[in-house]
Amino acid sequence: MSVRALIIGAPRSGSGKTSVTIGLLRAFARRGVKVRGIKTGPDYIDPGFHEAATGVPGLNLDSWAMAPELLRHLASEHAKDAELLLIESAMGLFDGIRSNPGRTGAASDLAGLFGIPVLLVLDVSGQSRTAAAIACGFSHYDPQVRMAACILNRAGSERHRLLCTDAINDIGLPVVGTVLRDPSLTLPERHLGLVQANEHPEVNAHINRLADAMEASLDLDAIFAAAAPLDIPSGSAELALAPPGQRIALAQDAAFTFLYPHLGRHWRSCGAELVPFSPLADEAPADGCDVCWLPGGYPELHADRLAGVDNFRIGLTRFAERYPVHGECGGYMVLGETLEDADGVTHRMTGLLSHATSFAKRKMNLGYRQATLLVDGPLGRKGDMIRGHEFHYAQVVSPGHDEPLAQIADGLGTPIGPSGARRGLVSGSFFHAIAMGEKGRP
Repeated sequence: MSVRALIIGAPRSGSGKTSVTIGLLRAFARRGVKVRGIKTGPDYIDPGFHEAATGVPGLNLDSWAMAPELLRHLASEHAKDAELLLIESAMGLFDGIRSNPGRTGAASDLAGLFGIPVLLVLDVSGQSRTAAAIACGFSHYDPQVRMAACILNRAGSERHRLLCTDAINDIGLPVVGTVLRDPSLTLPERHLGLVQANEHPEVNAHINRLADAMEASLDLDAIFAAAAPLDIPSGSAELALAPPGQRIALAQDAAFTFLYPHLGRHWRSCGAELVPFSPLADEAPADGCDVCWLPGGYPELHADRLAGVDNFRIGLTRFAERYPVHGECGGYMVLGETLEDADGVTHRMTGLLSHATSFAKRKMNLGYRQATLLVDGPLGRKGDMIRGHEFHYAQVVSPGHDEPLAQIADGLGTPIGPSGARRGLVSGSFFHAIAMGEKGRP
């Protein structure tokens, strides 16, 4: 089966890409099209909405964190049995970091690597014919990135729509529809982005409203035709992050949600078994598991409950006497001694590591990271370089006395210093691992 692909991009965050993408995914699924969603960059929330819209797990593709061969492998695997891939850009289409060509993290890298055209979403609120100047700039900025068509979003009236459409058509870029301003189409947000799909009280109804709006406003046939046939070599999974164990106890509930879909999929393909458990339900890692993984999430919103789940804390402590335990970001916070919530209340955590964190003393940390491991553990071997990112508002307010887990640098390679902590078989950091670096084992 041949598959077609289209990148949904915009000049900036907040242009409505996510709402358009989710609505189009559901609208094409309603038509019987085997459609799949992909998110560029390290965003771990939007793939959940893509899955909710299609019934198929989403995927992240990150051109900075993932080598081209891994990008090819993941994209080709995701495209199996699909007819249409809709790839949602993070931030603006060309937004990435200064890096080697094609490795900036921008969605435009994927457009160049795979020859995928772009459906440009323009928020035209507060402008009219100026939208054509923006579209013209996008059309000529990078000759390797082709604009296939344009969607106007948040137009205020029929006259507004016509002014923008005529101006953009005059530069030779087709407009395939206009979504009028409608506050009811906005998805709820909080401090790390959108409220997650599995927490949205009426997620299916909201996605159906988005699909209704896209069907009423956009030319779906023209959008499908704008997507280009995709022919990707199979690539290689050599630089995928290896399973941390054979039978992985995975914390999974409202406090622990941020496991990248590509990690779970790859670990299963390697023969590993993921065994979910819920710390919030006072569950401990299951017997027979040989590693425990505490992913990121929102422990700061559930700190009071996490402080009282004795079976989880005692069970995790016993597990850590024999098997590795690793925590990422939120998981790292829970492995510490205490967590201070947004109201300034301090809650006891597991104490398997000696640091303390605070969400009351907030400071945003955001960016790509290169982590060089200082010891063998669930992430890899001593000396391995892992590519990933940090995105958190909480911070360490007491560093404790444990040894650091890794030396980290930013996306440009500038050293930042030691990161995370390790004690015995327990490790953790604010760092989210995405893939191995090309020099993973120097």
